[in-house]
Amino acid sequence: MSTESRKIADLFKGKFLASPSQIAQKLPAIKAFVFDWDGVFNDGQKDQDGSSSFSEIDAMGTNLLRFNHYLRTGIPPRVAVFSGEQNKAAFRLAGREHFDAVYYKMSDKIRALHHFCRWHELEPSEVAFFFDDVLDFSLAALCGLRIMVSRDCNPLLRDFAENRRLADYITFADGGNHAVRESVELLTGLSGKYSETIEHRMHYAPLYQQYLALRNRPKPLFYTLIDSEITEQTPI
Repeated sequence: MSTESRKIADLFKGKFLASPSQIAQKLPAIKAFVFDWDGVFNDGQKDQDGSSSFSEIDAMGTNLLRFNHYLRTGIPPRVAVFSGEQNKAAFRLAGREHFDAVYYKMSDKIRALHHFCRWHELEPSEVAFFFDDVLDFSLAALCGLRIMVSRDCNPLLRDFAENRRLADYITFADGGNHAVRESVELLTGLSGKYSETIEHRMHYAPLYQQYLALRNRPKPLFYTLIDSEITEQTPI
């Protein structure tokens, strides 16, 4: 492990199933970031409409992660939310932050992954996946980089993920305490461009403005299952 990777690892309290150096080596191949919703951006509790919220701390994290990718590659990454439910807050975040897609009411997330990859000419190995629960494991097994959001209530599930090598890092924070931001801090730190990412953003530098103009072009497409087929359908 390099000195820099070891220094970064010492700052994080989560569990490394791949070494920090191995995670850093995976980053250059990643072209897309896919997020589960419930239990990742929140603690999984629902409001009266069946939706679950997100925090601005995590939302900013997704933007910093994308800008960091742009600094490294010159291209904004693809971004999507995969959810087994219909979450109005997920739709709002995806629209505001100009994600590429939201897949909702998707009980089979592997189908969503293959659809997303075909649409954007990606391989699953080029996708980083942020997830938290058993429904996500089959998808995590296919992705190139896997971040599992931890919860104290399911130590056996964490052990299962660890023993099956279904994650590269398991967060210290849970979904209700900014696990997404923790993950972003880790990945941007291991990219070698953390300070550059923060400096450009804090000064609203011309390079950040270039990225933002490109980031803001897409409008998310919404997909769900209709008659067992993945179909584009904007939620009401």
